[in-house]
Amino acid sequence: MLQWLRKRTETGRRAGELYGSVVTAARQPDFYGNIGVPDTPEGRFELVALHLFLAIESLGGPASDVLRQRLIEVFVTDMDDCMREMGVGDLAVPKKVKRAAAAFYERATAYRRALAAGDEFAMAERLQHYIFANPPPQRGGSEALAHYVHEAASALSVQSFDAWLECGFAARSLERSVSIVRMTAT
Repeated sequence: MLQWLRKRTETGRRAGELYGSVVTAARQPDFYGNIGVPDTPEGRFELVALHLFLAIESLGGPASDVLRQRLIEVFVTDMDDCMREMGVGDLAVPKKVKRAAAAFYERATAYRRALAAGDEFAMAERLQHYIFANPPPQRGGSEALAHYVHEAASALSVQSFDAWLECGFAARSLERSVSIVRMTAT
């Protein structure tokens, strides 16, 4: 019995570390400055959801099912904490957290379909719909972000999310994507 508890604790710790990497990846300033993702609670949620999707997709095989589930649990707990910090009333928090979780699953399904098709244009359309829908989009932002997602998915098929972030590949991929925005703007 203690072995089960130890394993659950280890999986929870690993999920917490992985979620920290997800948030770190989502907070890169170029997303908000150069690519034009709105620097709002909604824009930050969208990038966390996008990177959470990438992290979950990088966990291969049925052996990772428990880690995937714990990672989503950490995400839901973080959403609960964030809403309480933003002053959402105690009675409204569960409803809003449920909506945030449903929004994540909706986006994950759409992103998975676009990645499976291997079509950056389809991914750009999905990103435009979810991330750039409200403010006037920065020219080339959704295309640049779609390029970033495809590069990230390719890299994450051969290395872990943490390693991808730590080795600087995420930042280099983001730099290449920012150059797409710059080329589109000229």
